Amino acid sequence: MRSPSRQKKGAFAFRPSLARLVTTKRLLARIVLFFEQLLPPLMPVLSVIAFYLSASWFGLFRSVPDWLRILLLIAFAGAFLVSLLPFRTLRWPRIAEADRMLEERNGLPHQPVTVQEDEPAFDTPFGRALWREHQTRMAEKIAALDAGLPRPDIAAHDRFALRAVPALLLVTAFGYSLSINGGSIRDALQAAPEQVVSDPAVRIDAWVTPPSYTGRAPIYLTADGSEQAPIGIPQFSGLTVRVSGGKTAEKVVFRKANGEAQDISVQADTKPQQTAAPASQALVAQTHMMKLQENGALEVNGRRWSFEVLPDKAPEIAFDGLPKRSVNGALEIAFTVKDDYGVQEAHAEIVPVETDPTATPLYPLPEYRLDIPRRNARDAKGVTSRNLTEHPLAGKRVRITLVAKDAAGQTGRSPPYEMALPSRPFNEPLAAAVAEERQVFALDTRKMPQAIALNEALTIRPEETIPKLTNYLLLESALARMKLARGEDALKDTAQYLWEIALGMEDGDLSLAERKLREAQQNLADALDRNAPDAEIKKLMDELRKAMQDYMTELAERMQNAPMQPNQNAQNILRQQDLERMMDQIENLARSGNRDAAQQMLSELQRMMNNLQAGRPQRVQQSQENSEARKQIDKLGEILRDQQKLMEQTFRLDQQLRDRMQRGESDMGENDPLLDEMNPGENGEPQDQQQGQQGKEGQQPSDQMTAEQLREALKQLRAQQDALGKQLGELQKSLGEMGMKPGPGFGQAQREMEGAGRELGQGRGQPAVEGQGRALEALRQGARDMMNQMMQAQQGQQGQGPNGQVGQGDQNGRDPLGRPRRPQGPDFGDNSVKVPDEIDVQRAREILDAIREKLGNNPPQEMERRYLERLLDIQ
Repeated sequence: MRSPSRQKKGAFAFRPSLARLVTTKRLLARIVLFFEQLLPPLMPVLSVIAFYLSASWFGLFRSVPDWLRILLLIAFAGAFLVSLLPFRTLRWPRIAEADRMLEERNGLPHQPVTVQEDEPAFDTPFGRALWREHQTRMAEKIAALDAGLPRPDIAAHDRFALRAVPALLLVTAFGYSLSINGGSIRDALQAAPEQVVSDPAVRIDAWVTPPSYTGRAPIYLTADGSEQAPIGIPQFSGLTVRVSGGKTAEKVVFRKANGEAQDISVQADTKPQQTAAPASQALVAQTHMMKLQENGALEVNGRRWSFEVLPDKAPEIAFDGLPKRSVNGALEIAFTVKDDYGVQEAHAEIVPVETDPTATPLYPLPEYRLDIPRRNARDAKGVTSRNLTEHPLAGKRVRITLVAKDAAGQTGRSPPYEMALPSRPFNEPLAAAVAEERQVFALDTRKMPQAIALNEALTIRPEETIPKLTNYLLLESALARMKLARGEDALKDTAQYLWEIALGMEDGDLSLAERKLREAQQNLADALDRNAPDAEIKKLMDELRKAMQDYMTELAERMQNAPMQPNQNAQNILRQQDLERMMDQIENLARSGNRDAAQQMLSELQRMMNNLQAGRPQRVQQSQENSEARKQIDKLGEILRDQQKLMEQTFRLDQQLRDRMQRGESDMGENDPLLDEMNPGENGEPQDQQQGQQGKEGQQPSDQMTAEQLREALKQLRAQQDALGKQLGELQKSLGEMGMKPGPGFGQAQREMEGAGRELGQGRGQPAVEGQGRALEALRQGARDMMNQMMQAQQGQQGQGPNGQVGQGDQNGRDPLGRPRRPQGPDFGDNSVKVPDEIDVQRAREILDAIREKLGNNPPQEMERRYLERLLDIQ
């Protein structure tokens, strides 16, 4: 009989591991039994769900009327609820059922699991011992129990295998749902769409044309509208639908993402005439067009195409460094620009920082168009230089903002930058005063009386302040014009007259030639921008050449009349052939169709001309400073040269000493010619003649020296090393007096020189050579630091004169053409700057032509011919 107690009995009492194993197996067995009860009643539920999904995917709900759709939905819901009724009888299996299932599934006889819970009928000592032995033997059989998988025996509940019908129907419906006519699960919960009858006689041709600035090809839509995923198109693309055939006018609808429908109207020139016959109206093709700006779908004749509009982002523009002025006062702006389809136009917006709302300016705000490269305009960098010195705002604080615009009309703006707008440098005080008069009333016409007062003040004592009678007469005529000026045109003429007077006083005919050159450059740039014909380009190039020739002629006359500047040399002289070659290349590029490269080269020519320096006298103090700096550079070069020679001499003596020590020779002769070279003769003269005589005999001076004499010669080199260290100390002191801070390289070099001198004093050559090498490297580093300080000081002195004028010198390390200069003075090993003497492309072509010509002459040497072939990459 079964004991109701929950205590462990039988073999479970003295074998806990066996009890835990049986407990786990019982739990698994009860779970298996529960699923065997669950699966048979679950089949009707799954069948109802499969039928619902099949009906939805086959499009049944969207093809029936709403009342029938609702009725079917109620029927499926009722069937689902009815299929849930058998679940009421579910219960959790008991332990005895789990034990019986374990014994039956594992084929265990004599009930080894349940016998552990039973007790003998006769409670005698012998009976208890016999029963315990029986429980122990049965326990050994339940060491490996397996509950197995559920066996619901569904076939007993579905003898005709009808369960396969919903399964096959579900798979077929899912495959059909992927077609264009497939339905959706949501169809049963929403009203059926309006049924559109497709007319097979109607032909539809539809395509999408992206904007031309995107560079993308048109997208042709399939005739049956079989596209499943939305078609990605750029914003502002043109949708064209051409409908032909049929008996009636077909309706073309664009349905937006929010469900709003918009009829696409017929293009005006394709509408049929009212007087035409009805039969002929049906045969006339109609074209519907619209701009796509948002997501939606095109619906026509029962077909549908979905579109995903890719938004066009606004362009981005920013400064690439800070705006700066060029030599002649032009404003130079470097910028970076970015856009998804390319920037169409960019300009700099220049507004004054301080404004008077009641002021009446004579001129509008300055225009500054940025040169955008046509190629790779999606992510580009550029530099533009424009001369705005003639505008009245020149010299005033302005706020500069870069503005970029794409082809779609969207704009992007950079953070503003405030600076003083570059003005023209005037060396003549009288010319600067006339320009100030013009600026006063040009910024506010109400201040004309103030400008007249300034003019009258200039002519109070003309015999002392105006040495030239012509200038005095010009001021008087300008005063008369200022008093009689009425109206905007008269005021502008007066302002222009004053500006021409100021330029004439400053530069004479040079300013007029410069203006003509600037106008010719601007006209050519505009022609290249609008793709002008070749004839117009040639005409404008001729005008540019003539203006360039006139300007260079006036500039040459100015250079002849002006005194030679102390810092001028052959590198500062402008070569006419460089400009001619550059203009020829601009014309060739424009004619060949490469307008982008031509425009970029023209922009570079404008920058070069803006940085062209018209020679003017320099201050005497600056010249003296340059001369003193040149002396220090030469002195440093001598120290470097002497240190290099001393290191070579030390190395030679050290090598010979090592050779003597290896050969074990102790005496090579009594005479010591090298010692005579180190020490002066009896008459105080070097023993150079003795060296020459010995050299004639074919022997080196140190070849006859013993090891001891070589060691003594090394010691005598210490005096030269100490003298070089003393010279370096004096150089550092001189640099400090000039206001320059010696770099750490000089200090390191002096310490290395002292160490090398100590090693030489002890006759040790190898450590001395190593110290001398480190001293040379430190000297070169100190020389580079000194040259950088001198260049910065020179730029600070020459960059801005006392009257605001730009001086003549290394303007940012560039020559008159705006190109980087070669390093002046001794070369300290800094080869970071490379200055091309000619245009790279033309120069490379000339080199290749020269190599081909030499190879064509059939060189007699085989080695020379192979070398030339390798240069031309001839295999």
